[in-house]
Amino acid sequence: MKSVETRWVPCPECGGHTRTKVRADTVLHHQPVFCPKCKREYLINLAHFQVRVVPDPEA
Repeated sequence: MKSVETRWVPCPECGGHTRTKVRADTVLHHQPVFCPKCKREYLINLAHFQVRVVPDPEA
């Protein structure tokens, strides 16, 4: 059985690990993630381990 690569989603601000782990084939759209180091929550899009921050619509 072939293993699939997994990684922790990095925080867009500090680069630390968030509490979200994803596989290589995971695609997230407008997913909230929390960074325990920054104590902040971010809204992200993710594909192929590339994280893009979605601008906050309330700001």
